[in-house]
Amino acid sequence: MKKVIYSLLLLSLSIASIAQGNTYTQGSGKYEGLAMTPPMGWNSWNTFQTNIDEKLVKETADIMVASGMAAAGYNYIVLDDGWMAKERDGNGNLVPDPIKFPSGMKSLIEYVHSKGLKFGLYNCAGTRTCAGYPGTRGYEYQDARFYAGLNIDYLKYDWCNTQGINAKEAYTTMSNALKTAGKPIVFSLCEWGDNQPWNWAQPVGNLWRISGDIYPCFDCEFKHKEGNWSSWGFMKILEMRKDIRKFSGPDHWNDFDMLEVGDGMTNTEDKAHFTMWSIMASPLIAGNDLRKMSKETLAILTNKEIIAINQDKLGVQGFKYSSEDGLEVWVKPLSDENWAITFVNRSEVAKKINFDWKKQTIKDADFNLEANLNTTVYKIKNLWENKAIGTTKKAFNSEIAPHDVIVLKLTK
Repeated sequence: MKKVIYSLLLLSLSIASIAQGNTYTQGSGKYEGLAMTPPMGWNSWNTFQTNIDEKLVKETADIMVASGMAAAGYNYIVLDDGWMAKERDGNGNLVPDPIKFPSGMKSLIEYVHSKGLKFGLYNCAGTRTCAGYPGTRGYEYQDARFYAGLNIDYLKYDWCNTQGINAKEAYTTMSNALKTAGKPIVFSLCEWGDNQPWNWAQPVGNLWRISGDIYPCFDCEFKHKEGNWSSWGFMKILEMRKDIRKFSGPDHWNDFDMLEVGDGMTNTEDKAHFTMWSIMASPLIAGNDLRKMSKETLAILTNKEIIAINQDKLGVQGFKYSSEDGLEVWVKPLSDENWAITFVNRSEVAKKINFDWKKQTIKDADFNLEANLNTTVYKIKNLWENKAIGTTKKAFNSEIAPHDVIVLKLTK
């Protein structure tokens, strides 16, 4: 009888041990503090798709420095889909395309780093990337070690070919893998907002996409002939998600997608696009061909006053304050109790602005901030004109062209 009791005791201890083993939770979490302001840089996809090579990357790095973009804050060069060979090698490792990158990826990354810039790559949580190259599913830790060995600084992680995968688990696994590999890498989640990453991704990544792909137009929907999906004009993306600004902030940004400045819209629309991404504290990732950009495009991308709104250390995303007959007012709280005020003309005709500051009280319920313009006087600067225009004691009167913006900074 004693033997039976002893055997049962051993069995129960064994079961308890197994149960305890099943409760083990691996330490997880992104590398903290890598994106305390929205990341700024350049990505290859919008203009080049998979037609990329080392010559393009080197020329882009050179121009980013020579043009003043690097000095303005653009420091990441990110190669999107198409940088790898069509299959992994015999050991399951990713292989940079030897035709596109004959000198090797590590050599190219060293070149970018030598310019004082940072380097990023792309992959996908599924079995294949969106363009059909090897995805990361089942290779997360192996790929993370590969990226760490290359010394990359940024990983954009897409969401194609992910049938049967749970998004939160897939992105958490890759985040853990990057942390385990030991190289601090900004982790950019790109699952298009379908699984509401703002609800769970703050400990997982440094930024997360909130929409499908952008398209170079003011307020359109572009329906793709192949597949049942659309790309979106920047004003559509701007309002695609509701009530998510409270989830965005330093090191955990809502990503409204890459910039289309210089990709076919008018200069006025480019200016509006760049402004609104800055007001929304979105990452500023250029997507144009830097080798061919006009002086006007460069001036928009490097406007220090607008960039400062985007990079403001308070890190609060802006919001729509009012809308009437196609004329909208968007506001962004800034550090030191200052505010950015943006007038946007969404209509096809010019609009008159008559904005009486003394009748306005701006309340930001998400972050418990307020500007009572009736009792507090602010100095005003027109940021695109780089010009002081008085104070809030006097109403603001102006005219605004179709699809244009006027951006004012109110300094207490």
